[in-house]
Amino acid sequence: MDSFIIALSNVILSLLYAIPGFILCKVKKATAEHLSTMSAVLIYVLSPCMIVNSFLQLEFSWVGFGKMALFFGVTLVLQIAFMLILYLIFRKKYADSKFRILTIGSVLGNVGFFGLPLVKAILPNNPEVMCYSSVYVLSMNFLVFTMGIFCLTNDKKFMSFKSAILNPSTFSILVALPLYFFGVKQYLPDLLLNGVSLLGSMTTPLCMIILGIRLATVSFKKLFTRPIIYITCAFKLLVFPLFCYFAVYFIPLDFAFKASILILSSVPCASIILNLAEMHHSETELAANSVLVSTLICFMTIPVLVLLL
Repeated sequence: MDSFIIALSNVILSLLYAIPGFILCKVKKATAEHLSTMSAVLIYVLSPCMIVNSFLQLEFSWVGFGKMALFFGVTLVLQIAFMLILYLIFRKKYADSKFRILTIGSVLGNVGFFGLPLVKAILPNNPEVMCYSSVYVLSMNFLVFTMGIFCLTNDKKFMSFKSAILNPSTFSILVALPLYFFGVKQYLPDLLLNGVSLLGSMTTPLCMIILGIRLATVSFKKLFTRPIIYITCAFKLLVFPLFCYFAVYFIPLDFAFKASILILSSVPCASIILNLAEMHHSETELAANSVLVSTLICFMTIPVLVLLL
């Protein structure tokens, strides 16, 4: 029950961060045109700091590194498996782009900005879970530009292994790993460490402020009258996390590993889904609404799922 309260409190707090963005947009102090700049700060500054900071919190051990590598492999396989299942189910309907959005929206989640503070709060005695979140981001980004792009466009020519490897998350990991391997935290000035930590902690508030601005610009009639949005949310918030958790439940892995799999797979749809839809002019409204609705209703689903732990 303690985990339920912690999860509920943290999810509600995250949702409250969206209120300033919503209000600012409604009183014309912020507009959707500002979102590209805010998103750039989030992706290229704050997110890398969050990833680097998560690795700085740990002392190096080969066992710990092995668990991170295993977590990367497991999350990559689980995401591929679930996406393939949905592809096989809906491929005959792929001429309709909303089923392609459903496929990627059911798997790709906000595992960094939303997931990292959540696992950190629910599992405070296991600092390695922050790194689990970071390597999950890495495995998800690999899928974004390969299977994700293919499912969205239904065309292999848009798949890019270069983009899957060369992205801010990969570069952040490449910076973080040497710091982790050589334990350089003790040699870095506190001012620098505190700065990185502060910037990293700003990811969730800014992510949710952006969401609040988006929410202020959508039509609530369309938000609540398209069943496909709720089907996508049901897959992402309930079916996918249960699939992931029970896939590893009987494997001899430690509690923090399994709990992180459940928590991180239960987070709302990732905003990258909207970015992909905008890039390829495919159901941008559905993508945006799936991100919004899944974030708004995850305060009910995540605490319930945490009761399984």
